[in-house]
Amino acid sequence: MNNQKQQKPTLTGQRFKTRKRDEKERFDPTQFQESIVQGLNQTGTDLEAVAKFLDASGAKLDYRRYAETLFDILVAGGMLAPGGTLSDDMTRTEFCLFTAQEDLETMQAYAQVFNKLIRRYKYLEKGFEEEIKKLLLFLKGFTESERNKLAMLTGILLANGNISASILSSLYNENLVKEGVSAAFAVKLFKSWINEKDINSVAASLRKVGMDNRLMELFPANKRSCEHFSKYFTDAGLKELSDFARNQQSIGARKELQKELQEQMSRGDPQKEIIAFTREEMKKANLSEQAMIGIIWTSVMSSVEWNKKEELVTEQAIKHLKQYSPLLKAFTSQGLSELSLLLKIQEYCYDNIHFMKAFQKIVVLLYKADVLSEEAILKWYTEAHLAKGKSVFLEQMKKFVEWLKNAEEVFGLKNDEQVIQSNVMLIYQLR
Repeated sequence: MNNQKQQKPTLTGQRFKTRKRDEKERFDPTQFQESIVQGLNQTGTDLEAVAKFLDASGAKLDYRRYAETLFDILVAGGMLAPGGTLSDDMTRTEFCLFTAQEDLETMQAYAQVFNKLIRRYKYLEKGFEEEIKKLLLFLKGFTESERNKLAMLTGILLANGNISASILSSLYNENLVKEGVSAAFAVKLFKSWINEKDINSVAASLRKVGMDNRLMELFPANKRSCEHFSKYFTDAGLKELSDFARNQQSIGARKELQKELQEQMSRGDPQKEIIAFTREEMKKANLSEQAMIGIIWTSVMSSVEWNKKEELVTEQAIKHLKQYSPLLKAFTSQGLSELSLLLKIQEYCYDNIHFMKAFQKIVVLLYKADVLSEEAILKWYTEAHLAKGKSVFLEQMKKFVEWLKNAEEVFGLKNDEQVIQSNVMLIYQLR
């Protein structure tokens, strides 16, 4: 008898149960769009109800996956094809931004809908910015009224911090600029932005993303001038923006001039040539002598590598400034220019700690070189100085100022030899 158990036959291969979450879902926005459109049709123009519907739908619908579809519907009523036209093969709604009333109050209410939605679903923030950038590129595909509504909404969203000013880069698209769409859109956008905040807030946001110097690019190259920009936006009721752009243009020109002067000094160009160049640029940029002396001072002090040791840097500074005193003298023909230079020196010595003890020696050197006058120094000392390092610098200047105040009596003596002797001795003591 065979006691060995007979082996049972087994099925070959293995069966794995696929979990639902592992199945890759096919991208199909049609069903998502139908759900959103149906909900918007039911809520109608009641934006409070729209906000509640969108809040509740986020728990059931995949907002993360279909963010672009969602925002297209809320803005244009349906999915947008490239260029800004609505796709024909999908359902649409008449209850969206583009069909709303064209006024600031309505746009503020729509901004609240987007604000609530993004606050509730934080992950939509990036997708929303991308959507606005895309919509700006599609501007030519929209009607004038649709562009106006989008511009007002964008300005409000920028003011509320819902989107970054970096989205404005889309407005520099060559075709939009060439046809004047960018500039016209910018007028509406900045009006609503400034209405919500103020020009200082707008300027800060533009600076943060490096857009403060790019506003001229809203116009074609042949119209990209300060005069054209100023007239266009002033005529549109945006003088604040016009003044801001003019100021930025001036700052940009000053930086370029400073850079060029610095290079000329580093090359060792003759000072006569530097003075002639500076006077010409000063005239071109319509700069005052007070503004010019500040640029020159910064250029002079930036054109050399300074010693890190305090005891050596003063000697180095005196030698360097003595060399460039003719240049400084050429642009201090007015008392205000001298005072401006004194304030620049004070600020520089305070901001660069190795120069703290050099202040008095620099001022005395420039006095002896006829760059600074007695009147300007006394004015600075008594009332026109800055708060920066005030006590240190006033103490340094105390003896020299006393000497200046008594100088008239000394110069009033009949004996010329005595005048010279007293003068030399006092200056020697201040070295």
